[in-house]
Amino acid sequence: MWLTKLKIAIIEKDTNSLERLLDDMPQLESHTEIQEALYLLEEAKRVINNLKDETNHSMKQIQKNLKFLRSTDIPTSRSFDMMS
Repeated sequence: MWLTKLKIAIIEKDTNSLERLLDDMPQLESHTEIQEALYLLEEAKRVINNLKDETNHSMKQIQKNLKFLRSTDIPTSRSFDMMS
């Protein structure tokens, strides 16, 4: 059952489920289950690293966009100067 839930979390790229499943990892009995769990955990690691890279790329893009928007901002007087 745990392996099935792990497969679903990997396919859905659900990091919250992955975290919960890793916290509640059962004692696996058979050699086949252990081998399957190893492969699935490697895949989970790849999924998390890909999501991390995508997030990093998105953050850099947002920073570039903000920098561009700030460079095109028309300076306005922010003070209430009656003499100008």
